[in-house]
Amino acid sequence: MGRKERSRSYEEFNDDDDEGNKQSAGFFDDAIDLDREETNDSVSPEEDEEVRESSPPMRFSKGCLKNLFMVVLIFIYLLLTGVAFFLAYQTISDFLEKLNHPVMSVTYKEVDSFSPPGITLYPGRAELLSCRHHFHDYIPPLVEPGTHQEGECVTQDVTYDGPFSNQTLRKAVVVRGPSDVRNKELIFMQFSLNETEEDFSAITYMLFSKFSDLTESENKSDFMRECERNYSMWTFSGGFRTWVKMSLVRTSGKSHEAVEFRQESAVVKFNDKRPDSEKNNQLFFAVFEWRDAFMQDIRLRGHMLM
Repeated sequence: MGRKERSRSYEEFNDDDDEGNKQSAGFFDDAIDLDREETNDSVSPEEDEEVRESSPPMRFSKGCLKNLFMVVLIFIYLLLTGVAFFLAYQTISDFLEKLNHPVMSVTYKEVDSFSPPGITLYPGRAELLSCRHHFHDYIPPLVEPGTHQEGECVTQDVTYDGPFSNQTLRKAVVVRGPSDVRNKELIFMQFSLNETEEDFSAITYMLFSKFSDLTESENKSDFMRECERNYSMWTFSGGFRTWVKMSLVRTSGKSHEAVEFRQESAVVKFNDKRPDSEKNNQLFFAVFEWRDAFMQDIRLRGHMLM
């Protein structure tokens, strides 16, 4: 092959390469343009507008939650403030209540002796057989129980109309009580009750602070009526020995002063050794003494605000 033919073939080959390169460049340009068109076609104008409009509601929701949180905090603050005011009001009210009402103080005063109290007995059909003073918590053995024995107690008989019904006639035997608390003075009493149709039998008694209040009273019936209206009643039963230990409580204040008896009692059975023929008469035994040498003093102190 000649030199001219080879030169022509080379030029034709180069021309083919240039045309191929142009075609490749055009292909890639077309592909890029196609991607751009697809991208533009995939995002429509409506969707673009929705994307733009979706951002402000998100900011609005955050602001709404923040405002709601602030409202909750304000509500909690107001609630706690109300509770604090209520507690302060309650504390002040309690303080004023304590100032306007009495304050109690309790003391115990030791004494060598008490004023002899009045022991009021309502025996009914029972009979007082004996009444004696003993000391140091000692009671000698009984001698012929159920019979009259020499007594040494100071007594006063009083008859009066009951305080709650004028038709009730009350018959009382008032005994001067013990006073020597240092030597443990006591009073031992014995009662007898003949045959009775009652299922249960007991003797009622009442205590008041000073026996001398009765003896010095101008009207003993009125005095006893007032005592029964203001003091408590107790009982002791037949067939037993009831040991009563008394204590005195005095309450004093600006406008009044009162004396109250408190008592403790112990009951033991009486071993009746009498013949069967004498057991129809039921026996009652009662012992009265002071519990100790201390008197409880309660003072009421009232402070009124001006």
